[in-house]
Amino acid sequence: MNQEKPPLDPHPLSEYVAWAGNRNREPLMGVLKEKLPKDPARVLELASGSGMHINYFAPHFDHLHFHPSDKDEEVFDNIKQLRQEQGNDNIADPMHLDLTNPDTWINPDTKGTFSALFCINIFQVAPISIADGMMACADHYLDEDGILLIYGPFQVQGTFTTDSNKEFHDTLSGAGVSEWGLKDVADLQKAAARHGLELKERIDMPANNFSLIFGRINAQEKSL
Repeated sequence: MNQEKPPLDPHPLSEYVAWAGNRNREPLMGVLKEKLPKDPARVLELASGSGMHINYFAPHFDHLHFHPSDKDEEVFDNIKQLRQEQGNDNIADPMHLDLTNPDTWINPDTKGTFSALFCINIFQVAPISIADGMMACADHYLDEDGILLIYGPFQVQGTFTTDSNKEFHDTLSGAGVSEWGLKDVADLQKAAARHGLELKERIDMPANNFSLIFGRINAQEKSL
């Protein structure tokens, strides 16, 4: 049964966020099964919010250890409650991580400790300025072959790929919050390049969304 769409509300514990998360989790599962490491590894979720995604995905990857994170510590109890209710023993305690504050992730002991990072549905309600922090965070945390997966709706080279994405952008912009609206993939690429990363793949997803896969620029590419 399709749940009726609740009113727009970006709070991580809102009914709207839960509705949107339920819509996208199965297609995302398919991408994660293809892109996440096949050997034991650690995976970090940025901006975990309620924890609904990480707790849904984790049971399907027994060989991986998942680490939720968020700048808002009020969501931590919800993440841990879901973990307990679902018996997910491959999820660590949530960690405080603010993409606008490097002090929350820069630590020599944690450099290169994750094989994958992922972030779901954040940029439409976050300023594009956090892209720089996200790429710097990925540069610090990812191992040499690691990936950063960013999921959501985006503009491409200044254009909307569908009328519905333009309508969604207009709805967000009309809410009167300056940072709300669909960001451009090109701006994420610029931020990535500043930190030695590049867009490796853009995957079309249902509901006119994308999965953007970023990885390190290899040595040969850097020399060109």
